[in-house]
Amino acid sequence: MKDPVTAITGITYDRESIEHWLFRNKNTTCPVTKQPLPLDSDLTPNHTLRRLIQSWCTQNASFGIDRIPTPKPPLNKTHVQKLLKEMTDSRFQLKSLMQLELLAAENERNRKCLLENGVPKSMIMFLVDCYKKGEILEGIEEALSFLQFVKVPTEEVKNLLSENDQILDSLTWILSSEVKNSVAVKSHAVIVLKRFINKCDSILLERLKPEFFEKIVNVLKHGVLTQQGLCSALHVLLCCCPLGRNRLMMVEVGLVHELIEIELTAAHEKRITELTFGILFHLCSCANGRFQFLSHEGSIAVLTERIMKGSMTVDDRGVFILSLISKFSATKNVLDEMLKVGTVKKLFVLLQGDHAKYLKDKVMQMFKAHSEVWKNSPCFPQTSFYAS
Repeated sequence: MKDPVTAITGITYDRESIEHWLFRNKNTTCPVTKQPLPLDSDLTPNHTLRRLIQSWCTQNASFGIDRIPTPKPPLNKTHVQKLLKEMTDSRFQLKSLMQLELLAAENERNRKCLLENGVPKSMIMFLVDCYKKGEILEGIEEALSFLQFVKVPTEEVKNLLSENDQILDSLTWILSSEVKNSVAVKSHAVIVLKRFINKCDSILLERLKPEFFEKIVNVLKHGVLTQQGLCSALHVLLCCCPLGRNRLMMVEVGLVHELIEIELTAAHEKRITELTFGILFHLCSCANGRFQFLSHEGSIAVLTERIMKGSMTVDDRGVFILSLISKFSATKNVLDEMLKVGTVKKLFVLLQGDHAKYLKDKVMQMFKAHSEVWKNSPCFPQTSFYAS
């Protein structure tokens, strides 16, 4: 025990442990007495016990025991408001941003205090102001990092989006800007963008412009994202896919090609493949998307290779993409390639395995539609197998 505090139930705990119990695990009872212990209840420092612990540490220093330091006072509204005021002064702006980031990283109690005092909104407005001025100011990395530490509640995100229509533009502007520590900053930006895009309503998603998708595709193309950043960027795109106009814009900015390149060149990770296949399924629902998919020499091969690798989501999306190709874009060359790269063989193996009936039905539809082309292949099922 390093920082003893007494709850309103009269039980003394280590501050870090009880705050983890309350804030991280969202418990509302005292662990010992089981009495109600609201999240906003006071935790009073137990100075007497802390001095006793420090005294014991001092007496046992010869045994290698270090004296625990006197805890810092908890973060309070006055300190937060002082830092927010300094944020508006260019002389102290960077220093205050750095201090706020450090406080957010420190513990859950600080994050709760910072959230209650409106710091996330101030951070967002700082980024919007940078965007309006067209200046990459010092402190952008700290502001983005802060927004990763502090989870902004859904309602507050929605309010921020309704109050300011330049938040999404500000975040994608960072993706296209020259910044120091580029990989970290752009990864932070797209992670924050994911949190906001998750809360966007259909009206806001319908107002997205081609530049929004172009900037995301560019960071995918140049590989300037961490693995977490890449997953977040793909998640953003997948959230935008249900709207037809967004799918068309994604195709026009070359997203199909970049998704296939990610699968061909990036370290294989199940979650990334699930996201890329999810987006490709949506994009292949339009003719131009299927055309661009088939224009890439490695598209069918990589799609085939990823199926039946341990992810039901990948199997689902992969079969549905092949079904779209089979139904709308099955030229003789495409069907021959599906034989050449093992697609037909893989589908037959899937048909024999323990997979959902709807997937097997999709495979059977493809077999029936193209049996005349594939029937002489040794991997193609006999007529008695697929005829029904």
